[in-house]
Amino acid sequence: MRWQGQKLGETDAAALPGLEDRSSVLRTVTTPEFAGMTFHEVLSRSALNKVPGSSRMPFGWTINPYRGCSHACVYCVSPDTLILCADGRQRPLRELEIGDEIIGTEVQGFYRRYVRTTITAKWSTRKPAYRVTLADGTRLEASGDHRFLTDRGWKHVTDAETGQRPHLTLNNRLMGFGVGADDLAIEHSGEEYRRGYLAGMIRGDGMIFHGSYPSPRRTRRIHRFRLALIDDEALDRSREFLLDEGVPTRTRPSRKMSIEGTAVKTVADLRVVEITPLDGERDLLDITTGTGDFIANGVISHNCFARGTHEYLDLDGGADFDSQIVVKVNVVEVLEKELRRGSWQHELVALGTNTDPYQRAEGRYRLMPGIIEALAASGTPMSILTKGTLIRRDIPLLVRAAERVHVDIQMSIAMYDDDLQKAIEPGAPTTQARLDTVKALTDAGFRVTVFLMPIMPHLTDSVDALDTALARIRAAGAARVIYGALHLRPGVKPWFFQWLGEYRPDLLSSYRGLYPGVSAEAPKAYRQWLAKRVRPLIRMHGLDGRHEDDYPVRGTRPGFAPSASTAASAPAQPMLF
Repeated sequence: MRWQGQKLGETDAAALPGLEDRSSVLRTVTTPEFAGMTFHEVLSRSALNKVPGSSRMPFGWTINPYRGCSHACVYCVSPDTLILCADGRQRPLRELEIGDEIIGTEVQGFYRRYVRTTITAKWSTRKPAYRVTLADGTRLEASGDHRFLTDRGWKHVTDAETGQRPHLTLNNRLMGFGVGADDLAIEHSGEEYRRGYLAGMIRGDGMIFHGSYPSPRRTRRIHRFRLALIDDEALDRSREFLLDEGVPTRTRPSRKMSIEGTAVKTVADLRVVEITPLDGERDLLDITTGTGDFIANGVISHNCFARGTHEYLDLDGGADFDSQIVVKVNVVEVLEKELRRGSWQHELVALGTNTDPYQRAEGRYRLMPGIIEALAASGTPMSILTKGTLIRRDIPLLVRAAERVHVDIQMSIAMYDDDLQKAIEPGAPTTQARLDTVKALTDAGFRVTVFLMPIMPHLTDSVDALDTALARIRAAGAARVIYGALHLRPGVKPWFFQWLGEYRPDLLSSYRGLYPGVSAEAPKAYRQWLAKRVRPLIRMHGLDGRHEDDYPVRGTRPGFAPSASTAASAPAQPMLF
C-alpha cells in the first residue's frame, strides 16, 4: 500500500488519496468472522471519484468504499521447490527474485509449449500444506489451494470445504518431466542406479540412431545416440557411467540446447500416488509470472494473477486482493462534505463499478446506509450494481431515498447453470438467491435491471441457455435486461484463460481465435450474431432489453422521481467483468 510513505512525518505524493501518511491508517483488523483476511481501516481524503472523460461509461462519478474483495484462493508452494530457470538450471524458489527469467508454458496452436517468462511478483504466507508424491518419486509441498496442470486440466491440491472445485485424486497424471526421488534416499554407487540413470538419460534426452549401410562386400549396422545437455555435471556423469559399462564416448562443443519452444509431453510416470497433510502450518512462497505458471519440481504449476487496483496500492493482486481489504471508514463523512460544495452539480453517482459495495465486508462495516442517505439528502441520483444479496438489508432505506432522488438498481446475474456458476463465481451468492433479491426489490417498487453479462461464447450463448435465463429473469419481476458478450480486459484475460483451461480446455483454441493477442472484446460479427439471437427472446418474454453498447450519452441526468414505483428509467451502468 505504498508502505514507504506510511512512516510518521513522511508523505508519498503518489499514494492513494488518503494514504499519503501514517496518520491516515487508523488500524489493521483481523477477526475470526473473516478467517485469513485483514482489514486496513483508513481515512480517505475523497469519496467521489471522477471518471476520466475518455471513458465509455455513461456516468461521471463513482464511489468505492472498499478496495479488494473477499473471494478467492492463495496459491503457494514450499520455498525449497526447484524452479526451472531460463538458463536451464533449477533453483530453489527461495533464491529467486522479481525480474528473474524462468520457464513457463503457453498454448500455441494445438500444443502447450515451454516458453521464457519473467517473475513479476513474489510473496510469502504461512498456512497448512500437503505433500503430493508422484509415481516417479517427485514430491511437491503446497497449500491445498495450489493448482497443478494434469492431463485433465488444472486441479487444486485438495477439495474446497464446499466441495465445488476440481482437485487432485490418486492416479491423476501431472504434466511436465518431474525430478524423481529425493537424491538423499538413493545409493549412487551401485550398478543398478548406474544403469537406471543411463537408461533414463538415453531414452529421455538422447537422440537414438539406427542405420544400415550395405556395400558389395558387407553391410554395416550403426547404432548410436547423441546426448546434448546444458548441464555439464549430468553430461560428465553420463560419460563416466558409460565408461564403467565399457562404452567409450567422445565429446565435441555444440550449441547449448534449450527447452524453449518444445511441446509439453509427459514421459515420466507422474501419477499421483499419495496426498498427505503435513503437521501444523508451513512457510510458503508464491510468484506471479508473465505466463501465469512456472515449472515446480519438474511439473507445471499455476500462479496467482494480479489485479490492477491492488497493484496500484503496492499490494500484490493475488493473495492480497482477496485477503488485504482496504476500508475507507470515513467515506460517509467525506462524502457529505463533498456533496455540500457549491461546485457539485448533482450528477449521477454509480456504485459497484470497481468492487462490489455489498461484498461480505459490508455486513461488518455498514458503509452503504450512510452513503445512500448522504446522496439522497443532497439531491444526488444514484445507481447501484451488485452481485450481493446483502442489498436486501437496505431496501427500506432505498425506498425512502427513492422518494427524493432517482435510484436505479441493477443486479448482475450472468450464469443460470448452477455448475457453471459455482465454477466461475465460487464466492458469489447463488443465481437463485440473486433472483430472489430481484423479486424483493421489485416488490418494494423498484424497476430492477438485470445485467445478463457476460454472455460467454459456447458456454451461455445457446438459444436454450438464453431462453432459460430470460424466463427466470422475467419470473423474478425484473423490468429490463442489459446484455453483452464477454469482455476480457487486461488482468482478467490471463485469469479467465487459465480457468477455461481447467474447466473447458476444449474451448481454449476457439476463445483464442475470438480474443487474439490483446483484444478485449469479442469480434463485431459475433456481437451482431448475438444481438440477432437475444433480441427476439427478450421481446418474447416481455422485457425491455438493451445491448451494452446502446448507452445514453455521458452527462444525461435522469428526471426527478417522486417514488420508487414511478421512477423513470436511468442510464444503466455496465458490469466491469
